[in-house]
Amino acid sequence: MTMMKFFVADVFGDQGRFVQWLTKPVLGLVLLAVVAGCQTQRPVPTPAKPTANITEVITLREGDVLKISFPGSANLNTTQPIRRDGRISMPLVGEVKAVGKTPAELEKDLIDLYSTQLVSKEVVVEVQSSSFPVFVTGSVLHPGKIMSDHPITALEAIMEAGGFDYATANMKGVEVIRQEGDHPRKFTLNLKLVMEGKRGEPFYLKPADIVYVPEKFQWF
Repeated sequence: MTMMKFFVADVFGDQGRFVQWLTKPVLGLVLLAVVAGCQTQRPVPTPAKPTANITEVITLREGDVLKISFPGSANLNTTQPIRRDGRISMPLVGEVKAVGKTPAELEKDLIDLYSTQLVSKEVVVEVQSSSFPVFVTGSVLHPGKIMSDHPITALEAIMEAGGFDYATANMKGVEVIRQEGDHPRKFTLNLKLVMEGKRGEPFYLKPADIVYVPEKFQWF
C-alpha cells in the first residue's frame, strides 16, 4: 500500500492525490478478493440416502420343511415338513396347523400351546427348504402332482411329468388354470413355438397351478 502511494506521487506529483484517493477502495476490494480466495471452501455434505428396510413376508405352505427350536427345552426341538393337510405334529401338544401362517405367527401359536411347559417363553421357527405343488394333466406321459423347490415354468413342469404325449398332445393350446381368490383364471400357451425355439417368454407357475395339455382334434 505504501509503495503504491510513492509510485503514484512520483508519476503524477500533486495531481496524484486524486489517484491515491481513488486507488484505496480499489486495493481494498482486491485484498478482500484475495483473502476470500485463500479460504478453503467447506464441502457441501451430501444428504444420506435412506436405507431401505424391506422385509419379505413368508407364508408357510405345504411341503415347507420347518426347523422348530425351543431354547431352554431342547427335547422339544423338531425338524419336519408341513403335510398335505397343512399341519405338523408337535410333541406333547399334537397336531398344529401351519399352512397360511407366517413363521412369526406359528411361533406365537406354539408359545401359547406350550405356555405351561416352557422355562423360556421363546420358540424359533425357521424354513429350511420350501417346495410347492403344481399339477400336470392331459396328454403327458405321467400326469400328476409335481413338487418343486425352485421357480418352475409350465414347460418344465410338463417335462417333469414325462413330457408331451406327441401322438395326441395339442402343444399350441396348453392351458394353465390358476385360482385367484374365489375365481379361477385361465392362461393359454403355445408351447409348440417354444419347443421349436421360435419365440415365447417363459411362463412361471405359482403354487397349486394346474397345467392341462389338451388333445389334438381328430377326425373320425
